[in-house]
Amino acid sequence: MSIDEFDRLVEKLDLERKVRLLTGATVWSTHAEPGIGLRAMVTSDGPVGVRGEGWDERSTSLTLPSATALAATWDEDLVELLGGLLAAEARRKGVDVLLAPTLNLHRSPLGGRHFECYSEDPLLTGRIGAACVRGVQSGGVAATAKHYVANDSETERLTLDARVEEQVLHELYLAPFEAAVQAGVWAVMSAYNGVNGTTMSESPLLTDPLKTMWGFDGVVVSDWGGVRSTAPSARAAQDLAMPGPQGPWGEALVAAVRAGEVPEAAIDDKVRRLLRLASRVGALDLGSAVPPEPAEREDHGPARVLLRRAVAASTVLLRNEGSLLPLDPSRLRRVAVLGPKAAVARIQGGGSAGVYPMSVVSPLDGIREALSGIAEVLHSPGPHLDDRPTPLGTENARNPLTGEPGVLVRLLDAGGAEIHAEHRLTGRVLEPARIDAAATVEIRALLSPETDGAWELAVAGWGHVLLEVDGRVLVDEEVERDTDDPATVHLSPPYRRVRVPMAAGREVELVSRRRLDPGSGIASVLAADPSRRADEVELAAAVELAGTCDAVIVVVGSTEEIENEGVDRTHLDLPGRQDELVRAVAAANPATVVVVNSGGPMILPWREEVAALLLSWFPGQEYGHGLADVLFGRAEPGGRLPTTWAERALVSTAPDGGTLAYAEGLDIGYRGWLRQPEPPAYWFGHGLGYTSWSYDSLTLPSEAAPDGSLPVRVRLRNTGERAGREVVQVYLSRPETDVARPVRWLAGYALADAGPGEVVDVTVDIPARAFQHWSAEHHAWRAEEGAFTVLAGRSAADLPLSVEVLAGEQAPTPRKPSGERSLAVL
Repeated sequence: MSIDEFDRLVEKLDLERKVRLLTGATVWSTHAEPGIGLRAMVTSDGPVGVRGEGWDERSTSLTLPSATALAATWDEDLVELLGGLLAAEARRKGVDVLLAPTLNLHRSPLGGRHFECYSEDPLLTGRIGAACVRGVQSGGVAATAKHYVANDSETERLTLDARVEEQVLHELYLAPFEAAVQAGVWAVMSAYNGVNGTTMSESPLLTDPLKTMWGFDGVVVSDWGGVRSTAPSARAAQDLAMPGPQGPWGEALVAAVRAGEVPEAAIDDKVRRLLRLASRVGALDLGSAVPPEPAEREDHGPARVLLRRAVAASTVLLRNEGSLLPLDPSRLRRVAVLGPKAAVARIQGGGSAGVYPMSVVSPLDGIREALSGIAEVLHSPGPHLDDRPTPLGTENARNPLTGEPGVLVRLLDAGGAEIHAEHRLTGRVLEPARIDAAATVEIRALLSPETDGAWELAVAGWGHVLLEVDGRVLVDEEVERDTDDPATVHLSPPYRRVRVPMAAGREVELVSRRRLDPGSGIASVLAADPSRRADEVELAAAVELAGTCDAVIVVVGSTEEIENEGVDRTHLDLPGRQDELVRAVAAANPATVVVVNSGGPMILPWREEVAALLLSWFPGQEYGHGLADVLFGRAEPGGRLPTTWAERALVSTAPDGGTLAYAEGLDIGYRGWLRQPEPPAYWFGHGLGYTSWSYDSLTLPSEAAPDGSLPVRVRLRNTGERAGREVVQVYLSRPETDVARPVRWLAGYALADAGPGEVVDVTVDIPARAFQHWSAEHHAWRAEEGAFTVLAGRSAADLPLSVEVLAGEQAPTPRKPSGERSLAVL
């Protein structure tokens, strides 16, 4: 539709109807306006899957690898395909607007939501994020670039004021959002936090650079609850306040417009943008406001193949002494799969991004399937992690009313009478049927203990919680809410625990109740865990098993307590006694492979003591299959680090008096480590494969391309015995400079595929912007004249090729522009 057509639709609406459209109709949907052919638009959290409008374990979703895993592929074509998969899932669930991708940076490894962001580098983040945007929107579903801007940590995230210098803001934190706008993103989400004294829903940054300099023509939607004022946010370029129907706009905004505090032209622009979004996703029909039928459930076989491929492509091989990997199945008779994450792995991070997966293949499952009929696969978990209680599920509980595996959930009125009942598959119940008269939610189940001993039972929820066991009240407590963070309020209420002796096979009835007070969140949990063997016994059993096997795979990782929305980490250590487990197992069997199952960096003090080390991130539902492909050589470990792994964090996430100073300036991640006297454990961009490479030459053209980019050609050779893929990385540096710059910075990258002994030439386009800096004096991009060094190689610290080029206000040129030339190694 043309601008004039949108204007005509806006003119049909009075002020009240226009303002009504600017606040959500529900938690997840916008208002319809049938008179102009506008239906409601449905939003859903992402980015690892499309959950839909509610939190119901019966509505499952294809579950993708985490954002860190996708960035570890450095493969925009693959990410675009995965974005298309998200679009198909959105259509299947009737979703119009996907709240993804997250384009905030890994400013600090302590960031609790690290797994949901791509990288510490703005270029890699921008390119992978743009690929996701293209993939999602190719299916007619809106992508949402979030959280604009400087929402890079979780501590006091609702209220902190990020103090960021203008140059740093533009060169680092705004850059990925600009890339998303260039990719045509249809929505941008404003963040909770403030930047330089102004909360983002009122920030001038929504106007400039977003809408003016970059030309963004879509909708700025708030983070849920992020609009906290009437006139100031409405005067800003904030377009849509979510959730609804309550909020600070509505009647108050109508009054503000009539009082002259907000121009009606600003309201018209917001409505026009909303209509443009509706037109793009198919929610605007001048002839009818009838919503389209949801897409039919598709055959998910091809999707699972793609997800399996993505696991292998994102897995990073950090160490492979003696070429232990890939393991040769024909030489294996007995394999140990150890560790607390081997049988129950984390496939996704915690918080609002979570979905209920269609299925989950654990590492143990995948390895057993790969070695079926070839080798015996044995499992021992090792020492227990101090993790959250386990909600009841279909494997250990049944509905006392129907006998079905699962639990009975009832809603009771103020007098205790049942007004609704439903069968659920888990004891972690989010958003049961919404009934205004409901005063209490009850979870009831029959538990059949499989072991004798003391069981730990637990309930979770805000407000009054109660737990009964066979009619005996064991918990009866008021749990006061101590936070306003929506992720914690709705998804992570505190537990109250008791230990109860039980006999194997003797069924007991468990009942939990939680009073549904206003503001008490949506989560109610009933959990049960059996007694466990002492850690020393479990550790000894794992080590003993390791010593009897041909090969050992140990899977370690993080827990929901330390990688979750709403909370930052206080350290980078693996929780529990996992370090001790790895060291003991590696000492017992030199053929030990360690797999790290975490969303972000961890300290690995034993990394030089194990033969092979893999990072698997939070890899999505096909984890076990993709990991087995890598372990046994069916696929290359294609990942390269999208963020630096180090023994400590250089940057804090803790605000001081509500202010978080980005005092490190441009030097986050590898840029910061380049200024340290000691190196990190593993540099940004690092990753091994199952072959080896030599970097032979670097050549430049005599002049830049018409768009100002500089195409750099790198020649490399596969010097190994297997076909492989390499991520060729190009960096820039400028030792002599009059402006603030990092030591060096990523300027471009490309993928290279080659067979054994094959020589390939790879072209890496360096955009003109890579040579520029943001001038706070001119509030614009400027190019400093003089020499830049172009470096090429396989990580931020492994760059064997280099050459100088001259740059200035015009496009960069080689130092001695005499046609293409090969460059010597410095």
